[in-house]
Amino acid sequence: MDDAPNDKSYKSPTRKLIRFFEKSRDQWKSKHHKAKAGVKRLNNRVRFLEKSKGQWKERVKELEKEVAGLKAREQTLEEALKSLGKKGSTHR
Repeated sequence: MDDAPNDKSYKSPTRKLIRFFEKSRDQWKSKHHKAKAGVKRLNNRVRFLEKSKGQWKERVKELEKEVAGLKAREQTLEEALKSLGKKGSTHR
C-alpha cells in the first residue's frame, strides 16, 4: 500500500495543468453556489408557504365560527317567527 506514490506525474506542461485545474475548481464553485442559492430560495419559499397556510387555516376557523353563529342566529329567528306565526293565528 505504501508503494503507491502520492504525487501523480502528468505529461502536460504545468502551466496548462494549472489553468485546467483552476477552471475546473471555478466551475465546481460556481455550480455549488448556484445550488446553494437555489436551496436557500426553496427553503424560504417553503417557510413562506407554511406561514401562509397557517394564516389561511386560522382564517377558515374564524369563518367557520362566524357561519356557525349565523346559523344559530338564523335558527333562533326562524323559531321566533314560527312562534309569532302561531300566536298571530290564534288571535284572529
